[in-house]
Order: sequence, then structure tokens, then C-alpha cells
Amino acid sequence: MTIAIDQITILAVGLIGGSLAKALKANGFSGEIVGWGRREVSLKKGLELGVIDRYSLDLNEAVKGADLIVVATPTLIAADMIKQLVSMVDEHVIITDVASVKGNLLVAAKQAFGKVPPNLVLGHPIAGSEQSGVDAAKADLFVNHRVILTPTEETNPDALQAVKSLWESTGADLVEMPVDEHDEVLAATSHLPHILAYTLVDALAGNPEQQNIFRFAAGGFRDFTRIASSDPTMWHEISLANRDALLKMIDTFSDQLGDLRQAIADGDSENIVASFTRAKSARDKFAQMLEEQQK
Repeated sequence: MTIAIDQITILAVGLIGGSLAKALKANGFSGEIVGWGRREVSLKKGLELGVIDRYSLDLNEAVKGADLIVVATPTLIAADMIKQLVSMVDEHVIITDVASVKGNLLVAAKQAFGKVPPNLVLGHPIAGSEQSGVDAAKADLFVNHRVILTPTEETNPDALQAVKSLWESTGADLVEMPVDEHDEVLAATSHLPHILAYTLVDALAGNPEQQNIFRFAAGGFRDFTRIASSDPTMWHEISLANRDALLKMIDTFSDQLGDLRQAIADGDSENIVASFTRAKSARDKFAQMLEEQQK
């Protein structure tokens, strides 16, 4: 059975929530989009820009009448939002999210509802920007970008289809995977790279020769460290929310780096070249995959 979606409430109208609202409007959604947040100035801006149709600072008022709720708050806050919604919405209301970590949200939902709600469809758009706020929202942010949905055995197929249709209308490519697999994959492909970029820049910034280091840094350094310009608060929350999977990946990387360090210390050309060759081969295959996906 198709679930009619006449009102969507977005909790936190920032880059992702705002971009979703703009994308839906640009692609024919004729219902009402309601915004909620703690900063009225941001909500007023969203209203002025036509991103949302109305807003409320009161959570209960904002979700009243909603057919679908999108939790677009920072990762740690998202878990608390789900807990608050339990006393505010009927079981027919679909709840989804855009957070980078799923495991903590699933745990929060089980604790709040006593089980996994059938109409809970956790999701994660693999898209973003170093910019933040509703001013940075773009209607085409999700075009040809993947959105990972993590349904469980308890998920209502109609609710899943409604969320699929929502994201498909934005031009996104949909993928489904289990919650644990999602968190492990994102720890490796997104969370660890951010940790590395932050750590490298922080280490070099503390070097007495930092002025020369940064002055003579070339394109490779710029490209590798670009993501260190991301919101530190957001990435602090992601790091803690996905602690177990991230620590596992940090340990794996540390072991690999330790092996390479030893090879360099020993002048072990064979192992150094072998490591670099394997990495180049893997990176070339990844680049080819990306090129084929974009055709």
C-alpha cells in the first residue's frame, strides 16, 4: 500500500536538511515542508529562501500532522531526538534520518519504543560540503550521490518504499545494507580519512617550522587535507557515535603504518615498493569504478 506523504517535518534545517527540502520542492513535492530547530534566525532564513513552508521552535508543534519526519540534527543529538519523538507521534508516522552513524540510533529507538519501530527507516546520504547552514543548501546536492538505507527485519515495506521514493526524487542512487555493515564501511571510507586529515594538519601546525611547511605545501597536501576544514563539532560527535568501528579501523591503519615505518627504517625497498604498488592498483580500480558510475 502506498503511503501518502502530505507533510514532511525536517528536524534541523541546515545543509543536509535544507538541501533535501529544496530538492523535494524542485522535483515536484506539492505537500508542506515544516522546519524545526533551536535557532530561530536559521529557520527564518529557511523560510525567506523558500526552503521550508513554515517552522516552529516547539518540537511537538513541528511534528504535529507530519506523515514523515526527517531527523537531520547532528549525530549524537539525533539519538535524543528519536527518544523524544516516542511520546509525540503515532505509529503510522514514518521516521527517517540523515546521520553518518546508524548503530547508536537503532539502539536509541529500541530503548525509546521498546522495539524497533516498523516505520523507522534509517538512512544516510553520502553527500555534503565543508560549508554548513541553510544558506549552503543546494537542490542538486544529492544528484548521482548514494543514499544508504538500513532497513531491519521489522521495517514496514510501505514505509521503506516511501523513503526510497523520497530520495529517488532528489536524483540520488539508493543502496541498502545492514546497520553494522554501514557503520563499518563508513568508518573505513569516511570517518578514518577525516581523522587522518585532522591529525596530519594538527601535527604540522604544531611544528616550529609550520610557516615553511604550509607555504611550500603543494596540491597533494591541499587535496588530502581539504576535509580537515569540516565542522570539528560534527566530526567529534561522529567519532564518538561510531567509536567501536572507528577504533578498529584506526588500529588497522596504525598497524599498516607501523609496518611501512619499519620497512623505511630498514631500507627494505622490496616491501616499500610492494606496499605502494598495491595501494596504486587499488586506487586505480576505485577511480575506474567512480568513472563508470558517473557515465
